[in-house]
Amino acid sequence: MKNIILKGGNIFPSKVVCIGRNYTEHIAELNNDTPDEMVFFLKPNSSITNKLVFPKAHESCHYEAEISFLMEEGKISAVGFGLDLTLREVQSKLKAKGLPWERAKAFDNSAVFSKFVNFDGDINKLEVELFINGELKQKGDTSLMINKPSEIIEEVNTFLSFDDGDILMTGTPKGVGKFVIGDEFLGRILYDGEVLIEEKFKAI
Repeated sequence: MKNIILKGGNIFPSKVVCIGRNYTEHIAELNNDTPDEMVFFLKPNSSITNKLVFPKAHESCHYEAEISFLMEEGKISAVGFGLDLTLREVQSKLKAKGLPWERAKAFDNSAVFSKFVNFDGDINKLEVELFINGELKQKGDTSLMINKPSEIIEEVNTFLSFDDGDILMTGTPKGVGKFVIGDEFLGRILYDGEVLIEEKFKAI
């Protein structure tokens, strides 16, 4: 099974639970409608990686930076930086036909994660930043989320369970876009304005 790293040790998530359309400005940039209820999709263990691998069977792929949480005993125990890689053209075709998004979201290496760090602080003080080739592309914090992490967890628990080690991705702020092989990513999670996590990725 694929793993993430926490304090130098390996954790093997059974799944990644993702919420879509959780930042108003991101909804607007993709010309989507604001959903009446939370929109969820899953990424399997096979999607998890710490490398930024371009899906070479496709001509384009989008990045989406997200605050990501490790779940233990049904609660948040650690935080990390995550990239939800998305085949946008494939997703658009699936949405137009009313079909599920797995082909666009759940492919191998589509969930890219930094190392995780234990976290029991104030979730409202967390921010995410993504720089590509030195340029700030995405920046957002929990105040911009339509649904806050505690509300997301409560809703998820109405239809599925978090196994210990599972990951929750909380949505992406505006600024998503295409990337190419060779692009250099710098992902950050900040806490109360200070860098808590910083991870570099190079698209291969």
